[in-house]
Amino acid sequence: MRITKRSNIAMRVLMFCAINKERLVTKGEVAARCNVSESHLAQIINKLSQLGYLDTQRGRNGGVTLSRPANQIVVGEVFRILEDDTPLAECFADSDNTCPLTSACRLRLIISEAMDSFFSHLDDVCLDELVCDNAELVEILSPLACSKADRHTI
Repeated sequence: MRITKRSNIAMRVLMFCAINKERLVTKGEVAARCNVSESHLAQIINKLSQLGYLDTQRGRNGGVTLSRPANQIVVGEVFRILEDDTPLAECFADSDNTCPLTSACRLRLIISEAMDSFFSHLDDVCLDELVCDNAELVEILSPLACSKADRHTI
């Protein structure tokens, strides 16, 4: 199984916001610290906002923040929603499925069960478990780390 870039970046954004929960974070900060283009990030932030994971504030002093506590954001739910329209294999696609084995293929059933197990495992993990007591992640995503990185790029 392969996670899409969209889901990977979405989790980076959520972790960044969880680490910096006491303030609004800017798209530029997230892009710089998480190695993501701002244009791609804007699309993902918009999607996470529509899904109710982020609150956004426009304008000069704007930014994003988690819309709910990190212990109420289930990782499996985030992945399931963001990966929902991505078929795991050709035979899972409604259109463009040219596989002649689909109706009799047992592998498709096994892959489907494995996918369910994968998401079920992620359902046991909340965002706070990814960030709490994770000093190395805090070091990477903290405001001080952002300031240091900004100084190096000037």
